[in-house]
Amino acid sequence: MAVVFERPKSLIDIPTHYCPGCTHGIVHRILCEVIDEMGIEGDTVGVCPVGCSVMAYDYFNCDMIEAAHGRAPAVATGVKRTNPDKFVFTYQGDGDLAAIGTAETVHVATRGENIVVIFINNTIYGMTGGQMAPTTIPGQVTQTTPYGRDPELAGYPVKVCEMLSTLTGTAFAQRVAVDTVPHVREAKKAIRKAFENQKEKRGFSIVEVLSTCPTNWGLTPLEAIKRLQDEMIPYYPLGVYKDVTEGVFSHSEKGGNE
Repeated sequence: MAVVFERPKSLIDIPTHYCPGCTHGIVHRILCEVIDEMGIEGDTVGVCPVGCSVMAYDYFNCDMIEAAHGRAPAVATGVKRTNPDKFVFTYQGDGDLAAIGTAETVHVATRGENIVVIFINNTIYGMTGGQMAPTTIPGQVTQTTPYGRDPELAGYPVKVCEMLSTLTGTAFAQRVAVDTVPHVREAKKAIRKAFENQKEKRGFSIVEVLSTCPTNWGLTPLEAIKRLQDEMIPYYPLGVYKDVTEGVFSHSEKGGNE
């Protein structure tokens, strides 16, 4: 009998620590499927963040490094420059990448470092109890915005793909989601494209993944998926924001700032 579905070999077969309904597991799987399909498990180095995926090194069957908070792109830069033949990726949340790690993220992209960044955007600080993140949507209730995020007090969210797509060193920037089967397939395709870019030495690639956090949103897993569809995708439109191989340098569809 032909095998049509199995666990990726680069995904270790152990239970994860993620909350029920968290979409980290989906992203882990499709990332590992790409690594398997490209046959690069032995040549891949990942860098973990500080955040909910701080222990991702327990799940990926490739070399992994734990970085200080926000410093994953800097660590990945050192790894790639000293091991240019390796495939190097970071796996980061919105607090790690877009708050304490903003400088590292922007300057790594500006320099066009030949790495892949997987950016998990769930619009909240998950590990520390549900505080406002740089990506928290206006009006969203969190532990530190109990009446909803007020842009007059907290400013507007950081739109990472839109921002990084303006930098010359960025080769590829795409926002995806993992709420439906077609979206999961598109997310995997984007991750594969990012790794292919690294193989061809095209420069910096980022895949932003809109994800859920049922625990800190105070929702069931299904309710969390609906919130992602009804609130997050309209504010953070999916699509390719930059792709130097296709001549795409901006995304025509704009999200709301209001």
